[in-house]
Amino acid sequence: MSTKEIIQSQYHAALAMLRQAIEKCPDALWVDPSYVNPAWHIAYHTLYYTTLYLQPRAEDFDPLEKYRDDLRGLDTSDPAQAYSKDEIMDYLEDCLDEVEKQVRAVDLEADSGFSWLPFNKLELQFYNIRHIQYHSGELCERIGGQNEVEFKWEKMKG
Repeated sequence: MSTKEIIQSQYHAALAMLRQAIEKCPDALWVDPSYVNPAWHIAYHTLYYTTLYLQPRAEDFDPLEKYRDDLRGLDTSDPAQAYSKDEIMDYLEDCLDEVEKQVRAVDLEADSGFSWLPFNKLELQFYNIRHIQYHSGELCERIGGQNEVEFKWEKMKG
């Protein structure tokens, strides 16, 4: 496998873990307002930044029309403001498409393209995958801890 294929594989595995968390999240917990960031918001945030950091530069990021560009100031405790699981799963599929397109084209030696991330594109891929895993783990812990739900470790594709 090439370096880019390995990176794509790790994105797929990380996003598969997030998919499990979304699928196994009980509906009540999905919008539970007792958390500062309900499960739906964590999943959305994770996918939003994954697609952002897959872009060549910050200026190239154009959030898809069907997704809100900015959730700051949104009352995340209001279930009526929440994205449904189906909407988030659609976003996850869009994110997987971006992984395929952007990783294939990336120059891994180039600067990150984000002024606040002072490293190259290769390190940015690791940073982005760690971000997915961090929030996937957060959701799995929240879901599994309250509901005795088990999650399986996702392996690389290939």
